[in-house]
Amino acid sequence: MRTVTLRRVVITGLGALTPIGNDVNTFWENLKAGKSGAGPITKFDTTEFKTKFACELKDFDIEKFIEKKEARKMDQFTQYAMVAASEAVEDAGLNSGGIDKTKVGVIWASGNGGMQTFEDQILEFQQANFVPKFSPFFIIKLISDIAAGQIALKYGFMGINFCTVSACASSSSALVDAFNYIRLGKAKAIIAGGSEAPITRAGIAGFNAIKALSTRNEDPSHASRPFDTDRDGFVMGEGAGALVLEEYEHAVARGAKIYGEMVGGAMTADAYHLTATHPEGLGARLGMQEAIEDAGLTLAEVDYINGHCTSTPVGDVSELKAITTLFGDLAPKLNISATKSMTGHLLGAAGAIEAIACVKATQEDIIPPTINTTTIGDDIPSGLNLTLGQAQKRTVNVAMSNTFGFGGHNAIAVFKKYK
Repeated sequence: MRTVTLRRVVITGLGALTPIGNDVNTFWENLKAGKSGAGPITKFDTTEFKTKFACELKDFDIEKFIEKKEARKMDQFTQYAMVAASEAVEDAGLNSGGIDKTKVGVIWASGNGGMQTFEDQILEFQQANFVPKFSPFFIIKLISDIAAGQIALKYGFMGINFCTVSACASSSSALVDAFNYIRLGKAKAIIAGGSEAPITRAGIAGFNAIKALSTRNEDPSHASRPFDTDRDGFVMGEGAGALVLEEYEHAVARGAKIYGEMVGGAMTADAYHLTATHPEGLGARLGMQEAIEDAGLTLAEVDYINGHCTSTPVGDVSELKAITTLFGDLAPKLNISATKSMTGHLLGAAGAIEAIACVKATQEDIIPPTINTTTIGDDIPSGLNLTLGQAQKRTVNVAMSNTFGFGGHNAIAVFKKYK
């Protein structure tokens, strides 16, 4: 029987493009400070829309990163991917000499792919009286896997390359996949993450139609209010997050700086409803339990959970029920925070952005806050430290990121302080 030796997996590069910062340092500083990224939508006229605000990128010009001619061949979700991945690759030093690029892969996620491209082309099709004169770039801008291909093409990475799609769990699924491939010896390093550009007319109207979005139009900056009695839905966000996962021995041999270690991951299904989480959080609880076991840790060793916590009436409750049921008497000792209260919900990119928050929390021993929560709902389990209002200092040896997606997908990633 063949014996498999599992490799250690460390994080050697980070990249972020978010509504509260266009690079990792700015994002993290604003996250700790409790800054909201929400404001009126500027991308289109919202007069007839129920929701008129979102968490858009600020002061972002793609031509500072990609030549105009090349950028026009990409949907925004791919543009965002290229920016975040570039920061992570440069941060990790993976573009320097001496790297065997046949052993470097890309696993990139997007829950929606090229939404703006699809919307624009269909409208043009209609305006042309349905004469099929589509752009030759229509399909290659639209498909969700194209970002992974573009990143690999830019750097010549010839290893594992594909896209994960599991709705809002997509980029956490990418991280778990990358983690497993590396520890099984199938790659030396993988750029894993996700990007999303869903602030389009179809994106906002579609999520409005299923009553998922907040409609607090008079006060956007306080609209995402997880756990609050007045929470009424999530705030749409856009951007990208990237992490370079690398085999420990490979990273040490080339003298790479190490941010932290990924030690566990799991993916489960609620098998309950197309859009609603299980009311008792059964799938989430199973995912957390399996991820912690996969990491070889005990429940008592977990210090921080970055919750999925989107500020929806049902989702926030079910996740906290899952946590309290799994952790029992240990639950009050955890720090739990909902960073979507600041970034909005980046859908398929959320997990990667929140993984970065977890890694930075273990580095700096600080928990980013949950903002905007003024009155905790009666339906919220009591006795939990939800890190309300401001960041909290504490030793963070182990941090866990929860992400859940339409279809009942759950993806959990566990990170550990590097020693």
